[in-house]
Amino acid sequence: MMAVTCLDPEVGKGSSGGQRSFFGFSLQDLLRFSKEPRVSLSLSMTDEVNNIREVNMSHPHTEGETPPEDESPALCEHLHSPLMRAVLCAQVCKVYRFQTEDARCLLVKEQMSETPLSFSLPKQLLSVLISQLTNKLQEVEELGNLSPHWDGLRSDVISHCSHLIGSYEETLGQLHTLSVSSCFKSSGSKWDKHLQFVPTNLHSQVMQVTCQDRTGVWYHVITFGAPAEHHQAFKHGGLKRLLAKHTDHMHSFLCYSQEESSRARAVLASVAQLQPLLFGLAEELLSVSLEHSTARLQLVADNLTRQMEKFVHALNDELVRSSLMHIQNKYCHNKDDGLHDTSPEHQQYDEEEWDRVWANVTNSLSCIIAMVDRLKGRQDGNHPDSGAFSNISVCALLYIFITLSPPDCWQEQLLPLVVTLRDCVREAVQRARTAMTFVVLQAVASDTIAQGPAKLAQRRHAVFSQALSAATCGFLLRLHNGLEDSQFLQQLHTVGILVQFEGLLSTYGDEVGMLEDMMVAVADLGGVTFSLIEAKSEQPDDLQPTLQGTWGSLVAKVPLPKSTFMTLPDKLRAGCLIPLHPVLFNIGINQQQTVAERFGNTSLQERLNQESCEQLKVYCNTLRERVPDAAGVQSLWDKLASLSRSVETRRRKNVEVLWLAASICREVSGVRLTSCKSAKDRTAMSVTLEQCMLLKDKHALSPHHFSTALDHMRRCRLSWGQMLGCYAKSGLTPLGLALVEKPLDLQKSSFPRCFSPKGTRPHLYPVAVLLVTSHLLVLWLILSLLVLVAKYE
Repeated sequence: MMAVTCLDPEVGKGSSGGQRSFFGFSLQDLLRFSKEPRVSLSLSMTDEVNNIREVNMSHPHTEGETPPEDESPALCEHLHSPLMRAVLCAQVCKVYRFQTEDARCLLVKEQMSETPLSFSLPKQLLSVLISQLTNKLQEVEELGNLSPHWDGLRSDVISHCSHLIGSYEETLGQLHTLSVSSCFKSSGSKWDKHLQFVPTNLHSQVMQVTCQDRTGVWYHVITFGAPAEHHQAFKHGGLKRLLAKHTDHMHSFLCYSQEESSRARAVLASVAQLQPLLFGLAEELLSVSLEHSTARLQLVADNLTRQMEKFVHALNDELVRSSLMHIQNKYCHNKDDGLHDTSPEHQQYDEEEWDRVWANVTNSLSCIIAMVDRLKGRQDGNHPDSGAFSNISVCALLYIFITLSPPDCWQEQLLPLVVTLRDCVREAVQRARTAMTFVVLQAVASDTIAQGPAKLAQRRHAVFSQALSAATCGFLLRLHNGLEDSQFLQQLHTVGILVQFEGLLSTYGDEVGMLEDMMVAVADLGGVTFSLIEAKSEQPDDLQPTLQGTWGSLVAKVPLPKSTFMTLPDKLRAGCLIPLHPVLFNIGINQQQTVAERFGNTSLQERLNQESCEQLKVYCNTLRERVPDAAGVQSLWDKLASLSRSVETRRRKNVEVLWLAASICREVSGVRLTSCKSAKDRTAMSVTLEQCMLLKDKHALSPHHFSTALDHMRRCRLSWGQMLGCYAKSGLTPLGLALVEKPLDLQKSSFPRCFSPKGTRPHLYPVAVLLVTSHLLVLWLILSLLVLVAKYE
């Protein structure tokens, strides 16, 4: 690790105050030009008051052995590929050397990076949503004149979509402006209205571990603030609670798929095209009959038959029949509730009525064809069967005209048949148009106003955008690390990839609403898939993932350089969709969770962890069935059993759940994401502890150096602007704390003991006052009750 100590000659010798601060930044380029183990520099202050300061730079050793000269460039090579240059930016690095149990050197490099995906994916999602909402507006506006009831529903849809489109266009414009100068959203901006689609403090945390006898091993974790809508706040709870309030409203609409809605619009388009064409051919048939030309008469009749076949094929759809039955059910329901609607859309329909309509259409055409054949001289008893008609009076009338009309007046014989055909077609069109209008309106309404007010929909889209950006960044890092792993690539196209979210939110106060937002955001990621495509070039812009599809079925297209893309399995190169399997485990660890466990309710967290445990079991079972040879699959069951027992155990701040879930995720080559309120204090503590545990369990880090390694990594986070809330020393700046300086005014910790091992007691939250206050509050309540009882006795 590189240590920089600033000494002020004005401060007296031997005074600890002369050591001002510890700076964390890479000095690799500077030390490369020096052969000495220690370098001294002189710095001039800009105020020219204390213009001479001495800076000493050295390589602190654990056992005196330095890494080889050619090892440092290899550390960065992995993250300097074209794909990583497009995904990561603004990197800060740290290099450590620790000692293993057998006294060997363990070289550890960690790099924290920002990502342009923080802004690029939210902008793309907003564009997709704007386009989708615009299409829905166009769909309902093309329905033409509707009854007052359905026209009111259409007005609600138009108002809902127009409000969201205006809001999203404003947000998109702001993001285009802000993304020019930055690709990062700090925790101080999480209340900004126009940044709600952007994840807070999104970073990639990469650790590379290199031993003398093995190549580098990489560990990735994505850290970001819990996906939540801070601008709307949490006065009425988060998304899970808010959506539950609109469950009854959602059930009042039928859910039709996108395919069914498309079929309905296709039927409406066919009706609009074929009905005028059929009526025009019928008129032409009457006109030609005046000429007494059998050839032309037969030609028009054949054309009418062909168009009628298209008409029958377009309208005789099972979707028309089923939607008419749904209309009938709604009619009966409204009638039972005392709601009377006499509009044509709410008339009573049944299956026999629809069959009668089609029978009349078919038989009226058959009558016309029979009359044309008779007029051509083929009168060999080929008259329409009167029993085929469902309407007896119409049948009798047609039979009279066919048999008794003068043979020389062709038009008089065809006229009643043509009129009947028009009436039958008009009735079939009216029924089909009613049914398909019902489908389109119900499909659009179920996707818009049925999901709740516009603010609720905007909240859901915003938190989903934050989770999507983080998950996509993690997928790209994991994909880049596994491009040469054939089993991992097989796992992608057969099972998909596991994305494990680790939450550190408490179940008390506003963080309950944040957790509810996060639960819905993670669940919505289940509708996202990835697809690998060949990039146009290796320029960063051409290697950025792109979003396609619609809400609920989004596809993230991930471009890869041509040389990399050609090495993929055939299914992945063919565009096979890679499913995303998200799970969320949450364990609150701060002082608010202490209050929640003593005086509040933790049932939300318990249900969440149980559901996520079951989802994780399903994924692992599927992986074992489809990729039985995958590394580590056979050893998962013991860990899954331990996780299940740990989830069922009612224990305060049971962080074992998080450790086991993270371990299983790494065994199945999944994506790891860690979140707290702002991804600073709690998140940094969790990540650094996990990194040291990995060094201890997988790389034989000496137990005597565990606390030292954890302390160094946490002080590094302090220099990066994280974990400031874990120190109680006043006047602390984001530049950090001196390596040998100990924080003052330490308070009792509310974190689990494993998060603050011996030697790292400085990294704690001060909560003694909170604990004392809570006990005093309980004591005050008891005394108040005693006073009231004594008063009324």
